[in-house]
Amino acid sequence: MTNNEQPLVSIIIVNYNAGELLLNCIESILNSDYLNLEIILVDNISTDNSHKKCKEKFQQIKLIENSKNLGYCDGNNIGIKNAKGEYVVIMNPDTIVKSNWLNELFSAYKQFGEGIYQPKILSLNEKDILQSTGNMIHLFGFGYSRDVGIIDQNQRNKIEKIGYAAGTCLFTSSKIIQKIGLLDSFIFLYHDDVDFGWRASQLGIFSYYVPNSIVYHVKSYVLKWSSQKFYWLERNRKYCILTHYSKETYEKMRLTLFLTDVLVWLAYISKGFLMAKIKAEINIFKNKNIIKKRQKELESKKIITDIELIKTFPDTISISGNSDGRGSNFFNSMISRLSIKAKKKIISEN
Repeated sequence: MTNNEQPLVSIIIVNYNAGELLLNCIESILNSDYLNLEIILVDNISTDNSHKKCKEKFQQIKLIENSKNLGYCDGNNIGIKNAKGEYVVIMNPDTIVKSNWLNELFSAYKQFGEGIYQPKILSLNEKDILQSTGNMIHLFGFGYSRDVGIIDQNQRNKIEKIGYAAGTCLFTSSKIIQKIGLLDSFIFLYHDDVDFGWRASQLGIFSYYVPNSIVYHVKSYVLKWSSQKFYWLERNRKYCILTHYSKETYEKMRLTLFLTDVLVWLAYISKGFLMAKIKAEINIFKNKNIIKKRQKELESKKIITDIELIKTFPDTISISGNSDGRGSNFFNSMISRLSIKAKKKIISEN
């Protein structure tokens, strides 16, 4: 297939001080087997000049320089609005792709149809260590990556449906984005992909893991394991719960959500991130009117009910407790038990 015969793919990269990682990312994309693509680099006022160096080295890219830091969500939204491709990839700047990555994603799209697709994601620094074999949505709003931190032995070697596609590298069509809507500006960053995939599944648009498409990723190159990152994760987890469930579903979960929150408080205190949790709660309270409006909007659009989706959510969970990927066994075990209890109540009372 020649360049002219291939559908145009718009690859959107939001940059904030990614340094050499950004240049390496774009160079790997340009060395892909797939040729008909445009690269849109959206810069959130980087101070390291990485975006300018990138434009100098790769003049064919389209550079959009924001006048302020719009975050991950609106940064990507600007890229999407400027994209000309029939297909769109949202990609982090701290990634390196294998040459056939995009062809494999296309192959999966042709086989399974309209949906959202993600590759196998491996560590850039330890190339045999998995970062994600598909991401999953948990009943209590947690999003997590399967198999994170373990050695890649090609354990999951078939294309399969997952909870949501990782924002690290997400492939879909511009037509699908029009149906789902843009990334949620309120979220700003972190949990944006959880929200996007959750909204998609409510419309009957599902996400898939494509093992033969390989992308390497540094992971959290800006905030790493910081109080600020934990603030965004918790604030946006609460936001997703409050906007994605019907009032009836939420009421049935009220007790288990309270108990989950107790566990989260304890976890944040143990990590020294108490203020992050407090700030997240305050922000949610301050924006209760925005949240209420968003909940009504999403509820009115649902094609797939809460119960149908909840049945697909796993009870087991793997929330990483440390930067090396090890999880908190006690936390994960308790959350799983509460999930089983909540599901039983929701489904039995339907």
